[in-house]
Parts: sequence; C-alpha cells; structure tokens
Amino acid sequence: MRVFVTGGSGFIGSAVVPELLGAGHEVTGLARSDASAEALTAAGAKVLRGDLEDLDALRKGAAESDGVVHLAFVHAFPDFATSAAIDARAVAAFGSALEGSGRPLVIASGVAGFTPGQVATEQDFPALTLGSPFAPRAANARATLDLAEHAVRSSVVRLPPTVHGEGDHGFIALLVGIARERGAAGYVGDGAARWPAVHRSDAARLFRLALEQAPAGTVLHGVAEEGVPTRAIAESIGANLGLPAVPVAPQDAEGHFGWLGGLYAMDTRASSTRTRELLGWQPTGPGLLEDLDQGHYFTPRPAGGH
Repeated sequence: MRVFVTGGSGFIGSAVVPELLGAGHEVTGLARSDASAEALTAAGAKVLRGDLEDLDALRKGAAESDGVVHLAFVHAFPDFATSAAIDARAVAAFGSALEGSGRPLVIASGVAGFTPGQVATEQDFPALTLGSPFAPRAANARATLDLAEHAVRSSVVRLPPTVHGEGDHGFIALLVGIARERGAAGYVGDGAARWPAVHRSDAARLFRLALEQAPAGTVLHGVAEEGVPTRAIAESIGANLGLPAVPVAPQDAEGHFGWLGGLYAMDTRASSTRTRELLGWQPTGPGLLEDLDQGHYFTPRPAGGH
C-alpha cells in the first residue's frame, strides 16, 4: 500500500514510518523542513515538501496514495483553538481527496475531555461543550468519522496524554523539567488522579493495524495502561532525580506547573478492550513507570536537541 504520512519525523511518526515500511508498505512523508526531509529519507520514506497549512500539498499526498495516516498536529499550547483549526482544515483536505474511494484515513486524537474518573471506552464521546479546550479536536475526530458516509474508510486512534519512550519531549519530559526547576517532583492534591499511557512502539503498531484493517467509522484507543496515578509518576521522577515528591494544592497547580497544571490534575482513565478485540492489538512495550526507570528521561540532551 502507498501510504501518505503527516508527522512522520516526529516522536510517534518516527516509529510509525518504520512500522509501515517493515510491513511492506511504501511511505511518503510530509516534510516542512530540511531536517524532517532528511529524517524521512534516512528511514526509507519518500518526501513531499509542505506543512499542515499547505492544503494543496495535503490533497496531492492523499490523492497519490492508497491511504493516509495523519499524525501531525501544531502544538501551539496553550492556544489550542488555533491548533485545532489548522487540523480541521487538514482533515477536510484529506476528505476531499479521498471521498468516494474507499481508501483509509487514520488520524490521531486524544482520550482527554471525558467525565473525570470515568473509564472512557471507544463508544464514548466527549461533550462538545463550548469553551472546552478539548472540544475542537473532538469535533475534528467526529468530522473524520463522518467521512465514512462518503466512502472513506476513516478511523480515529485516540492516544493518552502520555505516549512515552526514548526521545519523548512531551508531557512527561515537561514534568521532569518542572521538577528540576522547582527542586521537587509535584503532583496535584493527593495524587490520585490517573493518566493512561502507551509506549510509542505499541502506538505505532496500532496505527498500522488501523490502516490495514479498521472498518469505516471506527474509534480505537491506543491505551496500554488504563490509568497510572500521578503521585506514582511524581515519585518515580523524584526518585530518578534525587528529589522529593510533594503535593501541590489544586488552586496552586497552574502556578506550579504552568498551563500543564489543569491537565495534570485531571483524573483521566481509558480502556482499550474493544480495540484489542477488534484488531488483535496487544501492547508489549514497557509500562510508564518501568520506562521512567530506564533513565532516558533524565539524561541531559545536547543543546538545541528535542
């Protein structure tokens, strides 16, 4: 299968591209920089230059492919609305190129935004509440699923806040940096809030399976661990840095963690039972706490590294 991939040189994408190539697919990756193009070429993929706001490039990549895996997302935190608007236009461009073809479109989304404490399943959808930071991306996921009515084999892979592994510069890396800066590894309140997690190798395999097998209009959960207590995350970060793990009052979370405070305080849990049954996906990578103890989150990166 000829597969067009966005975000192929990113943290998750750099695992998805080899996964696809290893399964015999031909990959063309969208590259917005020379560095991204070089990384894709080194991995064995072809390159199409452009970015998520170059809708002509997106339509071209989709039209010339047998399927699309859309991983790229402009992480303009905390301006999430702008990020989601760019993503919405990208999804629409893919839909226009694939409409009527029966070809697959797989996009990445998230499991955040459900009722706190609820175990979110693939059948659940977050409320599209006006003003919710999660509503715009959830709306993009719904728009993707709606493409099934236009003969696009669309599916959405919801990922947890923590997709972990060596090279991760996401939320866990941010928490490590905040702990270094503050001299303590914090958790909000009593630390009972939970974050689901998945290793990036397992997430990559799920994207391949979705591309190959997922029925049209399918929601999948790339969740290996239903919920890791944030206190346990903080304790592991603290132990690896030689720092104490300390509680942070909920009203002080934003001051301590910045924009990440609200998300870190959320009790987010998610199940992947239906995904495993549907596609035979079985996570095999290390769990989050095991991965933290491997030490790569605590090794100083070269200046300018990511």
